[in-house]
Amino acid sequence: MPASTYHSVFKDESKLDINYVPRRLVHREAEMRLLAEFFKYLLTAPEKTAQRVLVVGDVGTGKTALTQRFGLDLAQQGKQRGVNLHYIHVNCRQYRGSLFLILHHAVSVFHPNFPKRGFSAEELLNIFLQILDENNAYVLLTLDEFESLIEREGSEAVYKLTRLQEARLGKPQRVSLIGILKSLKAIEGLDASTRSTLQSNIVKLEKYSKEQLVDIINDRVELAFKPLTVPEETVDLIAELASSEGGNARFAIELLWRAGKYADAEDLSVVLPECVRRAVSSVFAITKKSDLAALSLHEKLFLLGIARFFKENADRAYASLTEAEKAYIVVCEEFEVQPHTHTQLWKYLQTLSNLGIVKKSVSAAGQRGRTTLIYLPGVSAHELERELYTFLERGKVSENRRVQ
Repeated sequence: MPASTYHSVFKDESKLDINYVPRRLVHREAEMRLLAEFFKYLLTAPEKTAQRVLVVGDVGTGKTALTQRFGLDLAQQGKQRGVNLHYIHVNCRQYRGSLFLILHHAVSVFHPNFPKRGFSAEELLNIFLQILDENNAYVLLTLDEFESLIEREGSEAVYKLTRLQEARLGKPQRVSLIGILKSLKAIEGLDASTRSTLQSNIVKLEKYSKEQLVDIINDRVELAFKPLTVPEETVDLIAELASSEGGNARFAIELLWRAGKYADAEDLSVVLPECVRRAVSSVFAITKKSDLAALSLHEKLFLLGIARFFKENADRAYASLTEAEKAYIVVCEEFEVQPHTHTQLWKYLQTLSNLGIVKKSVSAAGQRGRTTLIYLPGVSAHELERELYTFLERGKVSENRRVQ
């Protein structure tokens, strides 16, 4: 028999790579416009002034993608206008927070074989400016994870970068800066003069809402996946999980990629919510065996019912409380236990939610009534069922021994 043909759900996996910079940044249009306003002089009169801007936001708010997209677009616009403008993006943590290594990288953009020894950071800074003068070039230098430079070298290094033009009176202003920070607390330890220089222009990125994450995920689905391979339920579950992780778009994109890999591994034609549950459990294990072991009998039975529901409905991201209750009653019959009341199940749901084993959501406005929805945030339904069944079978054996 001929070997089966491999069919992937992916169209272009590279569009989910952490280093990929989309042509369009969903829900960051206002921040792009603000950056354009701050740096518009680089296209009209680059020699007259240098700008310093801080981009601040939590992990996964798109700081790196925003600055890279802006910088690359600005350099292209400069080229079209005849301005020799370069965008250089440096991750300070990657260069161990060393001003020397950061500057060496910047110099290497123009002279790839520039020696790593024999110069101080200050000498490298002067050499960098000399190179820019010789090439009549301008640079927008972005210092990603700016905290690393501040932590290692303090005010002096930051002062040199922010005030490097002051000794060049009468000469063109060559270097503008963007510093990327998770929090403004990082600059509190700098001296007042350096701090005031940095705090004048700040672009603050707020956390993405669940609705915004849905849009971002859908945008990447269109770029990376074949048509109709990622259902709406799957997108919604990824957005829900990423929202619970602080609106982290990077986490959402990582989950989307991993879920796609699980779909391919199982030769599925679509990326099911169960693929997402397996993906998230591979990223971090929220559900600990010790937490499961400590649950009461009926909490275990209720949770087993939920696991069974999602195992049997792999295309579903959510279960209503009513559906979970029906599944629980079936499990109770299997284990020959009298089911508890709806009120007690609500208490069990609260316990399971507090432990992070399940999560609760509420149906969107517009539906008749507001229904409590349940989803699994950190484990696949198959894995959860297997673990719970093991605990419950073990409990039955122990009970039989006591009876005997």
